[in-house]
Amino acid sequence: MLNPNAPMPLYRQLAELLTDKIRTGEYPVGSRIPSEPQLAAVHGIGRPTIRQALDQLVRKGLLTRRRGSGTFVCQPQQEVDLFSLDGTAASFRKKGLAVLSTILMPMALVHVSGIDNNAFTHNPFAGQRAYRFSRLTRVDGDPVLIEEIFLHAELFAGIDRIDMHGRSLSAVAEERFHLQPSSGKQSFHIGYVQDDKALHLQVKPEMPILVVNRQLHFAHAACGVFSQMWCRTDRFVFSQSMGGSGYA
Repeated sequence: MLNPNAPMPLYRQLAELLTDKIRTGEYPVGSRIPSEPQLAAVHGIGRPTIRQALDQLVRKGLLTRRRGSGTFVCQPQQEVDLFSLDGTAASFRKKGLAVLSTILMPMALVHVSGIDNNAFTHNPFAGQRAYRFSRLTRVDGDPVLIEEIFLHAELFAGIDRIDMHGRSLSAVAEERFHLQPSSGKQSFHIGYVQDDKALHLQVKPEMPILVVNRQLHFAHAACGVFSQMWCRTDRFVFSQSMGGSGYA
């Protein structure tokens, strides 16, 4: 029952009530929930309040509206550990998903520009030489994330001679360079992509996406790996496992 005297707004109370019904299976995946007039009559509240609650659940990905048909329960988004020690692709595979990585920019030793128009991003290799490459990850055929990765020039000397197609960077670092990160630092913000990145991710420039910046530290280098990831969150919930850092 909704409580108009409670400190929690009525629309949030209704959203939590509907969420519980979805999680317990009272409203199973694919089912149509009661209409706005029906919910208003059952709970004795106005339709604007009903609409606020439904809008919140649509934004969370629990419900979807179908024009002319009503509001339906969505298939739950799968949660993927973006920071698994085994790497991002391995996290998807553990879910039984088909993963395909395509290299967009092959590994090359470059001079990293110190110019950065993104206030959220500071590349620790700016003004130095570093290995750089980027790749697109598709899951079940759909583009999910783009990674741009910079590697310490001395720690990873010669990595540009290794074929990275279908290879895990963490596995290559351990097997060929005997390197494992000792610690890491990550930051997150909402951003936008344009031009080639928008084309590869199949998103419109105005669509917000999750941007993750990651630094990995090693015993002999304060920062051995810096990566930036642009992640679509409309299909997957990205989570973080505490206590470790992965490559990609």
